[in-house]
Formats: sequence, C-alpha cells, structure tokens
Amino acid sequence: MTTTDSRTRSLIDVDVLEYHRLLTPEQQEKLAEIRAALAEIVTPHVAEAWSRDEFPHEIARRVGELGYDHISGMTEDPLFRGHLMAELARADISLSVYFALHNDLVGATLEALGSEEQKRKWLPGLYAMEYTGCFALTEPEHGSDVAGGMATTARREGDEWVINGAKRWIGNGTMSRIAIVWARDEEDDQVKGFIVETDTPGYEATKIEHKTAVKIVQNADITFTDVRIPAENKLEKANTFADTNVILLGSRNGLGWQAVGAQQGILDAARRYALERTQFGRPIAGHQLVQSLLVQIAANLAATLGMAHRAVQLEAAGEVSMTQASLVKLKTSQMCRESAALGRQMMGGNGILADAGLGRFFCDVEAIFTYEGTYEVNSLIVGRGLTGHSAFL
Repeated sequence: MTTTDSRTRSLIDVDVLEYHRLLTPEQQEKLAEIRAALAEIVTPHVAEAWSRDEFPHEIARRVGELGYDHISGMTEDPLFRGHLMAELARADISLSVYFALHNDLVGATLEALGSEEQKRKWLPGLYAMEYTGCFALTEPEHGSDVAGGMATTARREGDEWVINGAKRWIGNGTMSRIAIVWARDEEDDQVKGFIVETDTPGYEATKIEHKTAVKIVQNADITFTDVRIPAENKLEKANTFADTNVILLGSRNGLGWQAVGAQQGILDAARRYALERTQFGRPIAGHQLVQSLLVQIAANLAATLGMAHRAVQLEAAGEVSMTQASLVKLKTSQMCRESAALGRQMMGGNGILADAGLGRFFCDVEAIFTYEGTYEVNSLIVGRGLTGHSAFL
C-alpha cells in the first residue's frame, strides 16, 4: 500500500528546489492524492485514445469528478490551483488542454463577461460537465493578427444578432453545446462576444484531421452562415477586444503550469526509463551523458516552476501585465520543448512511442509552444514593453 509519506516523497523527487513546500501540508497531501488518482485513471489508458485521435469521454468524466470540472470551486488559492493544473498536464497534456478550455476560457468568460442571467443559465451545467463549450476566436486567415483583422461579423437585426464568418483551430469545437464566439459588430467595428448554441441553423463544425499534437483535443473548423441568435445571447460585458484580452491574459498567465506539468511528466518518464534500461551491463542511469540529460530537464523544470510561481503572485495581487504573461509563456514553453527533446534523445528509439509516455509529450509540447501566442508574437509583446517601440508590422 502506498503511504502518504511515500507519495509526498515522490512529489519532491522531481521538484529539486522544493517549491512544493510553499503549499500547506494539507495541500501537499491533496496533491499527492490527485496524482495517485490520475495515475490510475489516466496514465494506463490515455495512449490508446491519443493514437486514435479520439476524445476519451469516460476518462474525462472521472477526471472531472476529482474537481477538475470546476477547479476554482476546488480551491481559491491560485498557487494550489496552478499545481493542480500541473498535475493534470503531468498525466496528459491533451487532457490538461481540454480542462483549461473548460475552466480558463469558457467558464472564465461566462463568469467575467456574462450577465447574471447568462451565468445562471449556463454555468451550472457546464461545471457539472453535462455539456462542454468552446472558445471561438482564431480564424483561418487571422491568428496572431486576429485583434485587428477579425473577419467574422455580427449584425443586429431587431431582437436577434446575425453572425457570419469562419473560425479555425477551435478546441472542443465538434463536441460543444455552446460556443463563445467573437465577431466584429458591423455597426461600430468593435469585437464583441456571443453565446451561440451549436445546434443553431447555419452553425457547422468539422473536425481537423491528421494532427500530430494534442490529438485527443477535438479541434474544429467552424463556419457561421447567417447564424441567428437571440439578442440576450450577446455577452453583456464583452464589447471590445480589450474585454477579450481580460480572458486571454489570465489564460496565458496560467500556461506556465502546463509547461511545469509537462516537464514533470517528461522527467518521470525519462528517469524511469534510465533506471530500468540496461546497456553495457548496467542501468543507463549510471552513465554520465544520461545523467547530464536528466539534470538539464530538472533544471528547466526548476526554472519553469519559479516563473510559474511568480506569475501567480502577480496575478493574485492584480498586477500582472500582458508583457509579464507573455514572457512567462514564451520562456516556459521554450524550456518545455527543449526538455521533451532531451528526454526523447535519452530514450532513443523508445522515445517516440506513445505508450512509453514520452512520445506523447514530445508531440504535445509543440502545441504548448504555439497556442496562446507564438514564441515570436510573445517576443514582440515583451520587446515592446522593454523598449517602448512596437515592432509589429
């Protein structure tokens, strides 16, 4: 039987600088319980769904029951919340993406920008996982420049809004009951937010096939052809793109925790392999070059933990800026990408196997590196903050 002490000890094995000690003993205990549950629910089963590009509904349901269905309801402590999200990414990046969409984009948008009636109508079912939602912002021709280039439009006609346009790369897009849709108001040219029920005539979502990263996440192309929604489905407080940025800032600032969890999972898999794999008559963990690779991953993880912790402190104080969130996102995702490559290198051919654990991480970190602002775009945001000059074309 696994004891509390041994589970807690497994936590600090990869946390070399012992950031976990900033949590209360009760939080450390809860985190160990969550990790043990995820190891049972997710780890043995998720590779098959990942390889088939299928969403594992039963696994997600059981993960939701651990508290991930409404993570803000599990804890009001942002630091503990970050560690909880890291544990999910440690088990599987794709599932952490699904629940980040569920909590940090769809749920957070309704809570921050919805009316009281909209929150009463949609949040209980969402957090009970009776249905899911998606966040439709990115477009086929507008990714990094979507703020100024958004082509999807909304037109007020009496008691309805009429939406036309297209969105791309929309996570959960083929399996959502509601979509948070961002469109440019034809009257005042401002980007506004809308709640669109996905069974509305004119709404069509098509799964994006043949992905090599976050294969569990059902990304979609969505088209809107004269989609008519009631006027009350316009998000009450979403009237400009600046309102959208409130949500994106919080989401981007939290991505460091996905990079933390991914690197914990990478180090778990790489170290386990190094201890079990024997070459030249001894475990490869005893070879200098192998230890060097493991140490580089551990150092990247420690640095990522430091940045994620500081980002949480700033956010909790209400002081985080987009410049700071962009710096955390670009650097933690870069280190995560490097750690995945180092782990795959250390495991040789076995490093590309999905069921060996590291193969999935190696593919999925490419999504972390790209979404919520590419490395280059986040660099321009930080550069603008450092110099006062915008280098955006």
